[in-house]
Amino acid sequence: MLSSVLRANLGARAATPRVGARCVVRGIASSTQAAPGRITRNAVAATLASGLIGAWYIHLYGSPIHAMTPAEEGMHPIKWPWDHTGHFSTFDHQSLRRGYQVYSEVCSACHSLNFIAYRNLVGTTHTVEEVKAMAEQVEYDSEPNDQGEIEKRPGKLSDYLPAPYSNEEAARAANQGALPPDLSLMIKARHGGCDYVFSLLTGYPDDPPPGVEVQEGLNYNPYFPNGQLGMARVLYDGLVEYDDKTPATASQMAKDVVQFLNWTAEPEMDERKKMGMKVIFIASTLFALSVWVKRFKWAPLKNRKIVYDPPQV
Repeated sequence: MLSSVLRANLGARAATPRVGARCVVRGIASSTQAAPGRITRNAVAATLASGLIGAWYIHLYGSPIHAMTPAEEGMHPIKWPWDHTGHFSTFDHQSLRRGYQVYSEVCSACHSLNFIAYRNLVGTTHTVEEVKAMAEQVEYDSEPNDQGEIEKRPGKLSDYLPAPYSNEEAARAANQGALPPDLSLMIKARHGGCDYVFSLLTGYPDDPPPGVEVQEGLNYNPYFPNGQLGMARVLYDGLVEYDDKTPATASQMAKDVVQFLNWTAEPEMDERKKMGMKVIFIASTLFALSVWVKRFKWAPLKNRKIVYDPPQV
């Protein structure tokens, strides 16, 4: 009799989920028959989502990615200890003068400095008399006269440094289709700044490494993106003769011209650092005064306690 009761209980328990499952299946079947359009839209949305995810996955992992590699970005430049990068450091003005000489004798044949005027050089690289003499050696177009004719005049301090080419088409025609960039903001426009430009100028090997094919008219430099650029090596030992008798090695000329280009990108750097020191000094003094006033003037007033002492009856 006990076994029959157990069999009856087990049978009841086994029958319960079957009934529930049957009810659920019937509910799904009824809902499917009632709204077939909803199931169709959900299926289409799921198919589109899976297709987009699959395309995204193939784009990421199905094709090679070359970002931040020497093939895409070029070799990472070496970090050099530049004198003017310290918080309390200024430009070496003797180096700036030599850098301008390297630019004017070597770089100015292809590259321009469109944002630098002769007056900017006064007190930085040359004296007023020297800058006036340099400006007068260049001819500029004067204002049209009464007959509408434009004549040539000597340069003056307010004139900007002349560009090597009259227009972009002339620059491309003289450089096999490549356009030499303006160097006024080059240090700020390139990742790595001074380190990148210095490594680029001094990083030309005698021969490209084995397996590297350089296109005709291009030159190999591992620091340039893709390793090939139109500019050939321009700095060689003894190319210029410095007025202060500094040995004009290729690395020395690269250092000087890079510092000069850093100055053209930030001509206000020295003044900005001086102003920063003044601001820090004044702000520190005012902060100390505010602490003193709060400690010795306001603290006794804020910490006082008012107690009511009623009269004794």
